Amino acid sequence: MKKNSTYQSRYSNSWALVIGINQYKHTSPLGYATNDARAVADILEKRFRFPKDNILLLLDEKATISAIREAFLGYANEDRIQPDDRLLVFFAGHGHTITGQRGEVGFLVPVDGKTEELHTLMRWDELTRNADLVSAKHIFFLMDACYGGLALLRRPAFGSMRFLGDMLQRYTRQVLTAGKADEVVADGNGVRPGHSIFTAHLLDALEGSASTKEGVITASGVMAYVYDRVACDKYSHQTPHYGFVDGDGDFIFDTSLLDRIRGVGGVPGMEKSEGEEERGEEDILINTSPQVTTILSPETTVTDTMKELLSDPAKRIRLDDFVSLHIRHFLDATDLRHFPIQGSNRQRESFVERLNSYEELSKNLQQIVILLAKWGDSDQLLLLEKMFTRLAEADKGSSGLVNWIKFTWYPIQILMYSAGIGALATRKYDVLRIIFQTPVQADSTSGKRLPLVIPVGTNMSELHELFKWLPGHERDYVPRSEHLFKALQPILEDLMFLGRSYEPLFDIFEVLFALVYADVTEHGWNPPGRFGWKHRRRYGEDPFNQVVEEAKKEKENWGPLRAGLFEGSLDKFLKNAEAYRELLNRLSWW
Repeated sequence: MKKNSTYQSRYSNSWALVIGINQYKHTSPLGYATNDARAVADILEKRFRFPKDNILLLLDEKATISAIREAFLGYANEDRIQPDDRLLVFFAGHGHTITGQRGEVGFLVPVDGKTEELHTLMRWDELTRNADLVSAKHIFFLMDACYGGLALLRRPAFGSMRFLGDMLQRYTRQVLTAGKADEVVADGNGVRPGHSIFTAHLLDALEGSASTKEGVITASGVMAYVYDRVACDKYSHQTPHYGFVDGDGDFIFDTSLLDRIRGVGGVPGMEKSEGEEERGEEDILINTSPQVTTILSPETTVTDTMKELLSDPAKRIRLDDFVSLHIRHFLDATDLRHFPIQGSNRQRESFVERLNSYEELSKNLQQIVILLAKWGDSDQLLLLEKMFTRLAEADKGSSGLVNWIKFTWYPIQILMYSAGIGALATRKYDVLRIIFQTPVQADSTSGKRLPLVIPVGTNMSELHELFKWLPGHERDYVPRSEHLFKALQPILEDLMFLGRSYEPLFDIFEVLFALVYADVTEHGWNPPGRFGWKHRRRYGEDPFNQVVEEAKKEKENWGPLRAGLFEGSLDKFLKNAEAYRELLNRLSWW
């Protein structure tokens, strides 16, 4: 099943497969598994509005291996499950683990399973592999059983801020199990009589204990809460295992907060300015998990390696090799073989596919540029310049669809924004000079070298209308900016913990991008980002004026001037800012 690129920030339908087995035919019985399954099915229906007919409950003798397999594969029917649906799978029963040549292999034990006869068991990864056949954008596996062999991409960055609507538009496959292979799951002694330790804490989480302060319950929040409570439970000898099998969205249990906000058209208590409803759907920034006593870091190999290499000047050669390796990998994955620039009769679909592919392939380099911007010294920052030069001067083709040629600059824009916001957060303005002014040969025929901001700003500004093809951006004034605002936030939050400072930092970067572009070009105009409509509305902060006033106040001590932007001249900056303001005030879109 191909991942859909046009998910909406809502669910169109909800499905659940709930399995509980007490009376095993060939292994020891359990006491509370069917109670656990019934309770989960009940809370899904009554609290989270899963349609009763969409909840399939397989208990005891009905939970055979063939029935479980048939039920799960039934969700692969595209006439039944739609891309904007969600699916929850709950299993309460025995798990089994054996060690193979490549490590542990985990199995679910159906009611007719025999642990000594593997063909009667269901491999855990059979479910995750077959999840690729299910078109639903969000699937959450909740398994009250212990086993090993889980192949997880990463753990959630607990405590991170995320946009609720954005998470609903991102594909995800998440899993939470009661324990690992060498642990015994407690069938009783839960904080709720008649339930296992794992499911008892899970039910507490779903009834509100795992909600954010805004009242939102996410899969990441549930995982954080259940992990903490089960691991610390005095009767527990198990440690839940959890994380992402695929994707980076989040299964949301209750979307009513977002519905209420959109129903009143924005932030509660704040009226819209005239015409503001044309900007598209509102969203809200939330902390994705509750406060817990045990916080675990995300498992990100690139991040860990970069931090190690950046912290030791003696490892500068290894750092250079590591960054160069990732640049080469990226260039190979994004060259014209994989992203042909010839015409297409399905340009809209191809644009969305390319955008998602570019963003996915850019993630490792994003981590690298953010950490360089945050921690790099003057020598290490030369790698940032090297990266932008190599990416900008890679072959982008000369004969083909103009939009596809221009769009090859999009990954570089992603990296410029990522490094720039990271630099602003740490007040490392010399990084901004590298981002904007690294000289690159953008056109192999002319041989002329230009500041990086010129080819990126010029090419990407001409793709403005294409970004309206993305769901939720159809009526935005600045769809490219609005998309980047959501797309870049998760990784910047994970690495820099920006919280609510992310939005003003994003806006300041876009103001500087526009003004630097105006300074180094003859025509002096680059379409504004989100700061444009904020400048024209009748309430709230105005990022453009804030940047100008800060420069006036700090004069030659202003960070961007000290870094060499605008040739270090306040007069030059103010001249550009005033000219840009006049053009901004003439815009008729608002």
